[in-house]
Amino acid sequence: MSTNEKAFPVWRKRSTRADWIAFGSWVLALAFVSWTFQVMTQDTIWAFVADAPAQMEDIGTRMMPPAWSFIHELWWPLWETINIATLGTLIGLVMAVPVAFLAARNTTPSARFVRPVALLVIVASRSINSLIWALLLVAILGPGVLAGILAIALRSIGFIGKLLYESIEEIDGAQVEAIEATGASSAQTMAWGVVPQVAPTLAGVTVFRWDINIRESTVLGLVGAGGIGVKLEAALGTLAWPKVTMLLIVILATVVVSEWVTAQVRRKLI
Repeated sequence: MSTNEKAFPVWRKRSTRADWIAFGSWVLALAFVSWTFQVMTQDTIWAFVADAPAQMEDIGTRMMPPAWSFIHELWWPLWETINIATLGTLIGLVMAVPVAFLAARNTTPSARFVRPVALLVIVASRSINSLIWALLLVAILGPGVLAGILAIALRSIGFIGKLLYESIEEIDGAQVEAIEATGASSAQTMAWGVVPQVAPTLAGVTVFRWDINIRESTVLGLVGAGGIGVKLEAALGTLAWPKVTMLLIVILATVVVSEWVTAQVRRKLI
């Protein structure tokens, strides 16, 4: 080995042993993915998969042209869908705000007992999809808009609560200490030291969640929770493909409008 090679050794990303470990990890990962794919597709009928393009073409042909006259029957279900999303978001907001303050380390009255319960509520809400909530509530309350509203609300608690309590924990403590130094009570400190700092985040998160709920509420009718999804289920059940196309166009237009409204509101807030 020359003097230059001793002075400047060849740089390697990792040692030979580390290379073999990385190689073995990739082999195990590929083997695991291959095994899981086989498990997931063991009941797949590949003849149906091969025939899928022809079936898609057939259904696409049946869906055209859209049943434009059907749109007159969609205004009320669409209004129900918007109300489900809006009322569900508002109810979820009302329930999420106190849960978030109980979950945040710097505002909870008890980090040992109250905070874990609040975090459990947030996790439980986030772990169950709106459609599952709707299935449970339809079984309890019966089909209708009320089940849809409550399903959206229960799902929104976790989303709003998580983002809000994280924002509360990140506030500037100096402002809170300054207000406390004036002799302010706990309620006054909360009102003037904490709430103003998290209010923009709360408003932005709420609008964002409303936009998400608009999309989720369009399918709740598939399980009987009201809204335009009821019409979609009926059209799919009767193979009325032109009506399905019209429903998809209305749903797409609604989502686009909600995106625009959300963008405008967030721009004003930010």
